Amino acid sequence: MAPRYLRTSDIARATGVHPNTVRLYEEWGYLSPVPRSRSGYRLFTEIHQDQMRLARTILNWPYPGGKALVLDILHKSAVGDLGGALELAYTYLARVRAEHAHADAAIEFLEQWAGGQAVETQQTAPLLIGEAAKRMGVSVDKLRNWERNGLLSVPRDPGNGYRLYGIVEIGRARVIRMLLQTGYSLMSILRALQEFDRGQTRDLREILDTPRSDEDIYTVADHWLSTLAMLEQRVLDSISQIKIMIDKHYE
Repeated sequence: MAPRYLRTSDIARATGVHPNTVRLYEEWGYLSPVPRSRSGYRLFTEIHQDQMRLARTILNWPYPGGKALVLDILHKSAVGDLGGALELAYTYLARVRAEHAHADAAIEFLEQWAGGQAVETQQTAPLLIGEAAKRMGVSVDKLRNWERNGLLSVPRDPGNGYRLYGIVEIGRARVIRMLLQTGYSLMSILRALQEFDRGQTRDLREILDTPRSDEDIYTVADHWLSTLAMLEQRVLDSISQIKIMIDKHYE
């Protein structure tokens, strides 16, 4: 049976994009080569429509570990290596889930600290900022930046004005560092710490992930847990799409 050809507008309508996006995806190698009619019109098929659906599902920022793996999935699909695409999609799923696990662990650390669990050993004397930075393995500029952004409040020596980091400040700084390392934004961390400073020691997970109505949200890291959950679902949907494509065989 001769294949049923689709127009650029048909593919665009089926996948909810502008026709120019379809042309761009073809140019970037996300779709199999598209034959042309004698008059020069593109002759898309169901294969291209499914490849377009896959691209629209999996191309979603952020890309934990980088975008290269996602592009490899699409390029394998475009050359007909659906088994390879499926294998890489599961690799990507593992990567996203690992990112999610790191984010969850950081919240557990925050919750333990907020509940009164000591996260720093006793010191014989407060540390100067250079000593505190060395102890934590961060730069002095980072500690100053956290203080400047309201995450830390560090007491000063009344005699010379030098910052004095005690176990309270070092413990709080450790929590901040871990949250930042696992993807949370300064704004989301500030939101959680402000509530903690007001006496709130519960529901910090939800507070960390829920921007207030008066906040301007500029990055997905302002609601990082929700972003990772959404991303994981998109990868699962992409895996389902590849399985559908494998089952079709396009005969």
